[in-house]
Amino acid sequence: MCGICGFNWNDEALAREMAGRITHRGPDQEGVFTDRNMTLAFRRLSIIDLSENGAQPMANEDGSIHLVFNGEIYNFQELRDQLEKKGHRFRSRTDSEVILHAYEEYGDDCVQHLRGMFGFAIYDQPRRRLLLARDRIGIKPLYYTFSHGRLLFASEIKSILADPQVERRLDHQALYDYLGFEFVPAPRTMFDGIRKLPAGHLLVHEQGGIDVRQYWDLRFTGHGPVPSMDEAVEELRGQLDAAVKSHLVSDVPLGVFLSGGLDSSCLVALMRRHINGPLRTFTIGYEDKTFSELDYAEIVARHCDTEHHVLMLDQLNADYVEKTLWHLDEPMTDLSTVPLYLLCKQAREYVTVCLSGEGADESFAGYDRFKASRLNRWFSLVPAPLRRQVVGRLAAMLPDRPQKKGAINMFKRFVEGANLDPAGQHLRWQYFLNQDLEQHLFSAGFRERITMDPFRRIRELAARCDATDQVNREIYLDMRFMMTDSVLMKVDRMSMASSLEIRVPLLDHVVVEFLASLPGSWKLHGMTTKYIFRKALEGLLPEKIVHRGKQGYSLPVKHLLRGELKQYMIERLHDSAVLAETMNMDQVDRLIAEHCSMKHNHNHILWALLNVAIWHDRFFD
Repeated sequence: MCGICGFNWNDEALAREMAGRITHRGPDQEGVFTDRNMTLAFRRLSIIDLSENGAQPMANEDGSIHLVFNGEIYNFQELRDQLEKKGHRFRSRTDSEVILHAYEEYGDDCVQHLRGMFGFAIYDQPRRRLLLARDRIGIKPLYYTFSHGRLLFASEIKSILADPQVERRLDHQALYDYLGFEFVPAPRTMFDGIRKLPAGHLLVHEQGGIDVRQYWDLRFTGHGPVPSMDEAVEELRGQLDAAVKSHLVSDVPLGVFLSGGLDSSCLVALMRRHINGPLRTFTIGYEDKTFSELDYAEIVARHCDTEHHVLMLDQLNADYVEKTLWHLDEPMTDLSTVPLYLLCKQAREYVTVCLSGEGADESFAGYDRFKASRLNRWFSLVPAPLRRQVVGRLAAMLPDRPQKKGAINMFKRFVEGANLDPAGQHLRWQYFLNQDLEQHLFSAGFRERITMDPFRRIRELAARCDATDQVNREIYLDMRFMMTDSVLMKVDRMSMASSLEIRVPLLDHVVVEFLASLPGSWKLHGMTTKYIFRKALEGLLPEKIVHRGKQGYSLPVKHLLRGELKQYMIERLHDSAVLAETMNMDQVDRLIAEHCSMKHNHNHILWALLNVAIWHDRFFD
């Protein structure tokens, strides 16, 4: 795991400045390549082949092709054997060198042969051609800006901002999208003019221009005959085991995050099959049991005989919020961001690599929003006036309850999402604005600068999806819209902040493609989420784990904003120049008052605004 950056002119000093901004991604080695037309820079976190042979930028045998690479290729040994049979010769044991020779052999189609997570740049010196590539799922990040013929790219935005000629301007449309979804959907970022290279895409720079094109998408048809349920369960068991085994290749110590949920528990059990010695597990716990999964994590730790480490969280230092915002580069207010940051810091004291269970909730239909979508088919039969005027008003009158979920809180959230535009599909229950709030919260000047259509991107993606059943169509939106720029961005940034590599075996693209070939009813079966996943894990984990519901380890932010962070929040929001320009502050005060009195739970929008204020101070002021 590493950090990469570069640009299409010669400036070694700028390259070292850009690389210095992301030293946390790679504290073990720095390298720079320059010629008249290109500069590449690299920060290395040594994982495989710790010798100097693994140093980057890396060149092929004749020095005509140069690579900087962030990620891991899990089939590199198999691919290396194939390339050696074709006459390629290797100087290291790294997966990086395999990418170089795969490019020599297959050109841009080299990405089709790679199984793993990656963001890389290949400079083909004789052709004066730069290729940028991001993995299919979007596990690893890659950003770029192109203006007046100048192209810069990097693993993190802060590296691009090291160039004084890159202007820092707020993208107002991105701010609008962020406040609803709590992340900035690709290809935008919160910085106007800086873009994310979308997952499964390439960028080619040659002859003074750039071309961005897609090389992979998630397909649900064309996979051949559907197996029986029993056959699919058996195949899934084998694929999960193979994916976890492939993700254990490492020359440095390795552990696993264990929340106590089904996904992380699956990883621990499968890792135990392949690791005979000590297996370190890392868990977060809270005193408030409605936010904590600690008891379940300890059940799995005992079952799999792990060396278990627990980090207890209840007090939140505001400094941690500001540190996470600096590492994120742009606001992304997943409520588990700060806990994950602290967990990564703890894990890095023992290991350099951790496996984590991200992706199963998306590919197996594990979130509550999948159930809400199914329930809404019945709720939508209620006449609209009755839904809005009676049920809607009743839900609004109910006060927020202190627990994380609970019947009242879930009922309120369901009704709020059900009343949003159906174009949002099941993601309505993950959207935290509404038409009334938009009209009153945003300033008139802000509204004039944006398109107030929150679900426009969802409609575009839905039109591309080839799934025929509703659950699989919703899975597509989670995988191609929500997950990459929210969950996976959070995981990458919070881990690399501590120079810790996180691997996500449940997002192995072969596993993901197999799951896409199966009916949606095998994933959401009635109101049982992750149905086929649970079937595959029977006998591997205790029944209490296999059949439990989803909880998550998000921070109890709604309590913190009513307590120890209340005054900090108020001061930050009122002192923010960007909020004064874009928001009606009297409406912000109304949200604060209603939240602190427990009349309503506005923690999502208040936490999002707080993060915008902090981010703007750090990156602009």
